[in-house]
Amino acid sequence: MTLGADMMTDDGRATRRAGLGRRRPEIRCRSSATRRPRSALPDLTVTVTVAFGEAAVVTIDGEIDLRTADTLRAELFALHAAGRRSLVLDFAGVRFCDASGLSALVAAHNRVTREGGRIRLARVRPQQRRLLSITGLDRLFPSYDDLAEAVADARTSTTPSS
Repeated sequence: MTLGADMMTDDGRATRRAGLGRRRPEIRCRSSATRRPRSALPDLTVTVTVAFGEAAVVTIDGEIDLRTADTLRAELFALHAAGRRSLVLDFAGVRFCDASGLSALVAAHNRVTREGGRIRLARVRPQQRRLLSITGLDRLFPSYDDLAEAVADARTSTTPSS
């Protein structure tokens, strides 16, 4: 039965509701055969590729979504607990980031900045950069087109003052 187009009269006859025009398209759920199996979904990998002093370059590869945001949050918290106060997150391999991913980044930012650290983002894709801009998170996370530029900024801010 299509929603809203047909109705039954008191005597059991189907009738068309006046003034509704064309019938609405049917809404169908995807069958399980067309969905990717859970094991085929991409995972998230978080790897420290370079460490210097209290800083580290963290390469993130995969999709940051409801399923993987806790992994990202836990990894960034662990790096902070291990003494890494300044983190450069290389987003070149991040194919997707949703609100739960942004939430994980904000949680890490709050913990790191509370103790004088900083999180920088490098090589953020245009779609994600737009998401950061729309949400205002671009003010929390300095973003660099070039990884070397982000690392140079992290090095100068973690070097002790003379």
